Amino acid sequence: MESTGKNTRRERNRRTPVQPPKKEHKISLMKVGISFLIVIALVLGSVSVVTVIKNREIHLSNLYDKSNAVFGIEKVQFNANRAAAFSENLCVSDGTEDDSSLNLTSGAAGSFDLASGEVDYAQNIFNKMYPASITKVMTALVTLKNCSLDETVTVGEECQDIESGSSVCMIEPGDQLTVEQLLYGLLLNSGNDAAMSLAVYVGGTVDNFVNMMNEEAASLGATGTHFANPHGLHDENHYTTAYDIYLMFQEALKYDAFQEIIGSSEYYSIFIRDNDKYGIMWQSTNYYHIGEATPPQDVEVIGGKTGTTDEAGSCLCLLAKDKYGDSHVSIILNAGDKETLYAEMNKLLSKINN
Repeated sequence: MESTGKNTRRERNRRTPVQPPKKEHKISLMKVGISFLIVIALVLGSVSVVTVIKNREIHLSNLYDKSNAVFGIEKVQFNANRAAAFSENLCVSDGTEDDSSLNLTSGAAGSFDLASGEVDYAQNIFNKMYPASITKVMTALVTLKNCSLDETVTVGEECQDIESGSSVCMIEPGDQLTVEQLLYGLLLNSGNDAAMSLAVYVGGTVDNFVNMMNEEAASLGATGTHFANPHGLHDENHYTTAYDIYLMFQEALKYDAFQEIIGSSEYYSIFIRDNDKYGIMWQSTNYYHIGEATPPQDVEVIGGKTGTTDEAGSCLCLLAKDKYGDSHVSIILNAGDKETLYAEMNKLLSKINN
């Protein structure tokens, strides 16, 4: 029997599925949306991490690759900075700036601007020459690196193991002095006996101390230097260059005690001799400090170290300040005599204000 239209509609109404509440539908959509966003975030995060890692790999693997299109120029500059790290605080010379404009007759001369890192003047600064008592700059440096100023040294027989008639500060075996006092005798009065006493105290033996001097020179890049003794008396295997002296002198200037000693004109030392107090006056060998030489106008001489032997001639290494207060190291080696040494040093000092 065929159904009536009324029954058909009633049955259709009975079979119509019940729709879920609208609130639950919104919650489901929200969950789907949040899940989608989380997936997107994870994908993007992964891409970012991979990108960072790849960039990091590029950064590391192409550190020295000048052909890299992204980092090429930047890395070339970075490499240059890395290569210059050893010398970043040094005046660097390639030896091509030899200058004869001052008409100096001395064997070598150099002037170095510590503020700008520039070479003010260079004449044979890489030529190997005898340094005489400028050697004592390195003796002082090795001592300062390995000792305290207040340590007490008992002088031994080594103080007399030097060339007769050479420069001494008149100490004797058995004398008891501090390291600081011996440094004054070494640098101010240029005592070869003080050099030997410090060498034995610091190194145990003179030979071991000389090895320490050569090791220190090598560590500073002073490749044209070889020491054979701690005082500078002549030895054919004892030599250096004006540039190497600059390297050693600048390193020694890092110590306040060194600057104070080389800047003094005299020092009265009281120490123990024969179980009693003994006093002796040491005077600077630097003519600028004792009024025997006058620096050019607007130049202040702070201090330095002299050296003289027949083979080395007259030598001088100075710390001076220009009219702006900037520091310069000026060096002359193998001048014919003291008069020539200071006359030509004044020419060199005049250069620092130009």
